[in-house]
Amino acid sequence: MKKKIGVSYTEVNSLSYWNWFTSADLGSDLELIELSFQKNNTEDIAICDGFVLTGGIDVAPSISGGAEEYPHRPESFLPERDAFEKLIYTYAKKEKIPVLGICRGMQYINILEGGKVFDDIGESANALHKKAAEDKVHAVILEEHSLLHDITGQLEGLVNSAHHQAVHPDHLGENLMANAYFSDDEGVIIEGLEYKDKSNTGFMIAVQWHPERMKEKENNPFSQKIKEQFIIEVRKYEHH
Repeated sequence: MKKKIGVSYTEVNSLSYWNWFTSADLGSDLELIELSFQKNNTEDIAICDGFVLTGGIDVAPSISGGAEEYPHRPESFLPERDAFEKLIYTYAKKEKIPVLGICRGMQYINILEGGKVFDDIGESANALHKKAAEDKVHAVILEEHSLLHDITGQLEGLVNSAHHQAVHPDHLGENLMANAYFSDDEGVIIEGLEYKDKSNTGFMIAVQWHPERMKEKENNPFSQKIKEQFIIEVRKYEHH
């Protein structure tokens, strides 16, 4: 029986996640399944050996105690998606199943762990981070000796960017540490999260960028190496 990677439903660019995992990546032993509040296929969560929490619409501010009105707020939220992904993350954490969080996925992990996000990072930061016709591109600096540093083998590099919210550095969730940053005169934006104490957890890496749709992603360790390590962790995972 094939091991399954559950990819959470997203309302934007969902195919890029599916196309990122090539047939060579998946081999004969892995397959992707969509986990979606629309299908309400909660029973499929329990058969997965890894999860990708995808990017997309802002998490409803009522969950994190954010402002109801703020710049670049979506016209409406998807509380059903928030509730469904909470089930995924809670189950993954309990069963120590590998998790890869991307953009919104990273912010939501922080929220679910009791942290907060900036409602909006502000116009000057949005000029560098918020998607326009295409993703923006900017530098990141990695925390030495972090899991992300171990995986990528890099201390700095370039990533793509398409977000207007960000993890609040003063409100990191329980047992989370920042492993990558963007920094300029305006301040610091957290670009990656992992568990601080990894002794009794599953594998979890979360990034603010979009490795699944990066240009030249096959040659960029901030996409390729992360995907390769995630797949290794999924193959290693044994249901208890």
